[in-house]
Amino acid sequence: QVSCPTGDVENPPVNPCHDGTHGCEATARCQPGTGMEYTCECAAGYRRDGRGCRDVDECAEGLGQCGSFSTCQNVPGSYRCECRSGYRLAGDGQGCVSLAPARDPCEDGSHPCAPRDRARCLPHASGRPLCECLPGYTGDGIHCSDVDECAENPCHPAAACYNTPGSFSCRCRPGYEGDGFQCTHGMGSTQRLTPCQHERLYPRAVPPGPSPVGNGHVPQCDEEGGYRPLQCHGSTGYCWCVDAAGQEIAGTRTAPGSTPPRCGSPEPTERPHTMCERWRQSLLEHYGGRPRHDQYVPQCDAGGNFTPLQCHGDSGYCWCVDESGREIQGTRSEPGSTPPCLPSVAPPSVRPSPRPDVSPPATGTFLLYAQGQQIGYLPLNGTRLQKEAAKTLLSLHGSIVVGIDYDCREKTIYWTDVAGRTISRASLEPGAEPETIITSGLISPEGLAVDHLRRTMFWTDSGLDKIEKAQLDGSERQVLFDTELVNPRAIAVDPVRGNLYWTDWNREAPKIETATVNGANRRVLVNKDIGLPNGLTFDPFSKQLCWADAGTKHLECTQLDGTDRRVIQNNLNYPFSIISYANHFYHTDWRRDGVIAVNKETGSFTDEYLPEQRSHLYGITAVYPYCPGGKT
Repeated sequence: QVSCPTGDVENPPVNPCHDGTHGCEATARCQPGTGMEYTCECAAGYRRDGRGCRDVDECAEGLGQCGSFSTCQNVPGSYRCECRSGYRLAGDGQGCVSLAPARDPCEDGSHPCAPRDRARCLPHASGRPLCECLPGYTGDGIHCSDVDECAENPCHPAAACYNTPGSFSCRCRPGYEGDGFQCTHGMGSTQRLTPCQHERLYPRAVPPGPSPVGNGHVPQCDEEGGYRPLQCHGSTGYCWCVDAAGQEIAGTRTAPGSTPPRCGSPEPTERPHTMCERWRQSLLEHYGGRPRHDQYVPQCDAGGNFTPLQCHGDSGYCWCVDESGREIQGTRSEPGSTPPCLPSVAPPSVRPSPRPDVSPPATGTFLLYAQGQQIGYLPLNGTRLQKEAAKTLLSLHGSIVVGIDYDCREKTIYWTDVAGRTISRASLEPGAEPETIITSGLISPEGLAVDHLRRTMFWTDSGLDKIEKAQLDGSERQVLFDTELVNPRAIAVDPVRGNLYWTDWNREAPKIETATVNGANRRVLVNKDIGLPNGLTFDPFSKQLCWADAGTKHLECTQLDGTDRRVIQNNLNYPFSIISYANHFYHTDWRRDGVIAVNKETGSFTDEYLPEQRSHLYGITAVYPYCPGGKT
């Protein structure tokens, strides 16, 4: 007990415990007594030893209450229990329980999904797996039933379709050869048919020509199986002349009830049509008589020969040709300059080497879209969808193709497959086989972008929350980003400026980001007023970044620095992927299960294509008739 002097009347005394003037050690508590008296008591976990307070070693004295699989560690004034390796603290902070490995329902079979031959189980961060029916089956993943693909007529008209569980097969009929998706007349077959006889067996929906005249025209054939020069439609009464290939000759059609046209060999004084004139006439009929500004039509001179200089619509691209109309390699020029071409009868003997930054155009611009286990082909007539010419380009049974892009240098398609967890490619050259180039280290590869200048591809993986890059053959693979990503999906590249853009539809904080193609200068471009930015495209025509949002239902564009943001269309359905071409956007839509066209200037919906086989469409890309320039 300690006593202290008392104060005077004006300054009443304050007990030392209250004003901190006591002499107790730091490990003791000051207890005030009467007046100025106080005592020092050792704090919990400490004990008086005659000289002061010392720490009690609860572990050495057996006072600790740690449970099994734990060790007692003394600390000043107390103790703590530490678990051995392979154990963790229980809720009471003293006992330890075994560290059970994280349960994977997909691995241990406790998931609710349909059997493995009908569905696949996808692990999810929440612990609750996702169930997905395999291609060829339909349902919610828990219940999956076989899809009768044959009901959609996927095979060639000259093939029979056989439905099997989860798939189907096509087999060419007798007299035809091929894989069932494409059947040609068998050269050595005793039942070989002429084109006219084939068309009588499998009539086209409308006859070829500038405009249809009705449904299901069945052509008339002569004794040798060739097309009769005069063709008449059985139900409408229209008549017209055709050439040897069955193509309608423009200007010969007559109305029902009128005198049919006179068809047959040209008058002896009339010069036969040259190759240039036949090709020009065929393309003009194909274009409906009026070619659009971006469509190629051969230019012929008065004698019917190819003019030495040929140009592609009003694109500004021109090249020289030889006497048969074939392009002379190395003569193609970019807009603003015209190549000097010699007359086609005397082509240059030494041809310059091809330009590395310009590739010859294909037959026109077309769209490629991913639809589950196939990649579809949808040509454009100007910016209109040529729906009647749409077809399946690649059938990839067992796949779920999501991301898709095109390398214009090598004319090769690249795609991601979330079913096989792979990235593959295929040349557009006839007979080319698909090649898988990334086979490991993927969970859910979705967005894909090809840099044709650097020969590099980039992709997002929403299962690993990563963005990676590799050479186009799959080598030199590198992780660009694996932090601050939740649900990365769409990705786009601007090869000329060397910038990369991607979306993250993290529901808590969706955003659009950018960086260089080497991963430098990463920053957020857009993170306000967006919901589910599924689709993203770099528009090389306006040099803007545009996206389709399934949350806000908006199609928006912004400058590459995030400024000058504007809404193009505010009433989308459920967009997934988007691409730009000329003055239009084209996006896939999960509510319509189709390709939707939107005018860039007005924002109006101008066209749509709904494939006969209804299922979700994923990625979409545009294949131009030329390769954009630029050097690295």
